[in-house]
Amino acid sequence: MTSGISTETRVRKIILVGNPNVGKSVLFNALTGAYTTVSNYPGTSVEVSRGHCEIAGTRYEVLDTPGMYSILPITEEERVARQILLQETPHVVLHVIDARNLDRMLPMTLQLAEAGLPLILVVNIMDEAARLGMQIDLSLLQEKLNIPVIGAAMARRRGLKEVREAIAAFDSSRRAVFGYATDLERDILRVGSLLQGEYALNGRALALLLLQKDEEVLELVRSAEAERFAEIEQEVNRTVFERRTDLHLRINLERKRVCRGLLDGVVKQDDRHGPTLGERLSNLTLNPWTGFPILLAVLYFGLYHFVGGFGAGTIVDFLEGSLFEESINPWVIDHANRWIPWYWLNELLVGEYGVFTLGVRYAVALVLPIVGTFFLVFSVIEDTGYFPRLAMLVDRIFKRIGLNGRAVIPMVLGFGCDTMATMVTRTLETVRERIIATVLLALAIPCSAQLGVILGLLSEVPGALWVWSLCMALIFLVIGFLAAKVVPGERPMFYMELPPLRLPQARNVLVKTLTRMQWYFLEIFPLFIIASVLLWAGKMTGVLDGLVALLNPVMSALGLPSQASAAFIFGFFRRDFGAAGLYDLQTAGLLSPVQLTVAAVTLTLFVPCVAQFLMMKKERGWKVSLGIFAFVTLLAFSSGWLLNRFLLLTGIL
Repeated sequence: MTSGISTETRVRKIILVGNPNVGKSVLFNALTGAYTTVSNYPGTSVEVSRGHCEIAGTRYEVLDTPGMYSILPITEEERVARQILLQETPHVVLHVIDARNLDRMLPMTLQLAEAGLPLILVVNIMDEAARLGMQIDLSLLQEKLNIPVIGAAMARRRGLKEVREAIAAFDSSRRAVFGYATDLERDILRVGSLLQGEYALNGRALALLLLQKDEEVLELVRSAEAERFAEIEQEVNRTVFERRTDLHLRINLERKRVCRGLLDGVVKQDDRHGPTLGERLSNLTLNPWTGFPILLAVLYFGLYHFVGGFGAGTIVDFLEGSLFEESINPWVIDHANRWIPWYWLNELLVGEYGVFTLGVRYAVALVLPIVGTFFLVFSVIEDTGYFPRLAMLVDRIFKRIGLNGRAVIPMVLGFGCDTMATMVTRTLETVRERIIATVLLALAIPCSAQLGVILGLLSEVPGALWVWSLCMALIFLVIGFLAAKVVPGERPMFYMELPPLRLPQARNVLVKTLTRMQWYFLEIFPLFIIASVLLWAGKMTGVLDGLVALLNPVMSALGLPSQASAAFIFGFFRRDFGAAGLYDLQTAGLLSPVQLTVAAVTLTLFVPCVAQFLMMKKERGWKVSLGIFAFVTLLAFSSGWLLNRFLLLTGIL
């Protein structure tokens, strides 16, 4: 937050704000298209999406802020959203709200209006409100608020034209006017009249935040007012003392009262309306007795059959077996042997760990189909609105392991890429949650590429997949429960908006999938090339043979052949490399059913790949990252040893 008003006018900015799960990102994508950038907001670990659009011949920069419930921030995401509002000098602010919850979301509209921001209200999800029998008079609401009010159903692109027209014709002189109780208005006026500095929000909003003990605003006023600050602080403290009540609660109640007046005559409810099919299905996903079977069905058909069967099976067999092994690789190797006389360069390009024969082959033929099918499934599920319901469903279980339902998002993302999921743990509210989630991601959540190969391998051995799944679930819960007991810190509250459950929109799914595939090629594909170069260097210098020899006793203790050492070393460079190494060993007939299961469990639990480790270091620091690295390594080999003994004694496989 700054004490001066920016004079930046070269690029007009549109800022989207609102609660989570109200359709802000859908509107953002509709305005900007797929070509956007996502980066951390300066000085924070919170991501902000930026894009551009052209409306009536004028170019705008569009910012999609993190979800916020109030302009008085509690979480880091809300602090960043407020900083953007106050520092980016918006031409217009689009406040996106859920038409089904007007009474709960309009109070933030009042806060934005009080701050003097140029405001357009976008009442989204109007189609679902209509299905619920709600009739909303948007013209009357616009008349009462004195700001533009647009009805929309952005998932179906309804209202987009009206939003663009409202932006083009926006009149900054239109301001919402409303008042609170007389005594509260007197307090606001008394504090606001003492403010003489220049601020990015008006005196009324500033006085309200001071009365609610906003520490950031307090520091802002201290800096801007200098010697006048003592008088302002004294007046604030006197007012709070005289009221002998919670002013924060009082202000919120006043806003609720104002909103009731605004909505009087605006919303009518048809009581004859019964629950829709989507509502009944939504209730089933939230009920533990039906929700968990639905979750198992989603995992079975989405991950096991589509990603593991179609992606890791059909597509990989074609690309890796038919295309690369039979056609591309022989042609490339033949030309390399013919035209490259230097042994070291030949090995670097087409040798055992060659950039093309290993790096490109693994990245394109083995991993890309699995990652692509996972991203497609993830985008479909995400667009239905199922993830917030899954968060509510698992919240009680996650609380047992020191997390809450919000953590389901990085956990599910971990099945796509643990590196990306580790980065997303920054959205969790407390440091305690972030550490526990990072440990569980490093330990028991396989990325989509590793998961796809393992599913494909174990599905060929009767009973092996069940043993692997039970081991992963048991270790996830036990380590999470112990971490919740050991890691200090407070337990956060959990709340989440539930968007409507609807059929996925093909365009939304396509945009999300292509954006994530673009991320894969830009961020992950180069790591395969780097890993190939490092493995080649290790082979040429003998370091790789030394590491393999060092791991041979460990492999022997696990009951695995010495050749498995290479797969575990590969696994550190990329988890997918390790899984692909098991694929090669299984194809060569070197692993029995017991050995394959033990190797799959141990490799899944084994140390995170180098990219994930570096992300852990960035997010958690060296001390925590090295501690997690050592703990995960020890637990992985110990679990593998115990599982090998158990399987040999029981003869299950």
